[in-house]
Amino acid sequence: METPFRRLHHICIVVRDIERAVRFYESVGIGPWQDYPPLSQYTFDPPDHDGLLNLKYKFVGLGDMQLQMVEPGEGDSPQRRFLEERGEGVFHLGFLVDDVAAATDSAGQLGLPPWLTGRREDSSGFTFFETAESAGVHLEIRQSPRGK
Repeated sequence: METPFRRLHHICIVVRDIERAVRFYESVGIGPWQDYPPLSQYTFDPPDHDGLLNLKYKFVGLGDMQLQMVEPGEGDSPQRRFLEERGEGVFHLGFLVDDVAAATDSAGQLGLPPWLTGRREDSSGFTFFETAESAGVHLEIRQSPRGK
């Protein structure tokens, strides 16, 4: 059976203070860090996570992959709940796919229904799967915007 979990794109860590963490990483030569584009570019399903738009993301390229950090802002979000329940740590592994809708269907055939999706106007975006209980982290698939 085909799996969408073949091309690791990034590892994402939840932190309490993203600026403090960036300073540390840059002090050991990991940088420069960039701000992730605004999450307002996505339509979320389910849309009831009021804190999603308040997440602060940064990323750095490391060879063929990225290291991402996220600091939860005001409001409820899965990342906020993770931080409160578990503390800082790896929240998800992100995998690159060519077609996020088809890959979401493939994951469903593996017994992984979508837990949270975000789509841009061009239908690219991401899907999270609730795998933390089984895998220790969430698995995510992502499709970059067309032309990138």
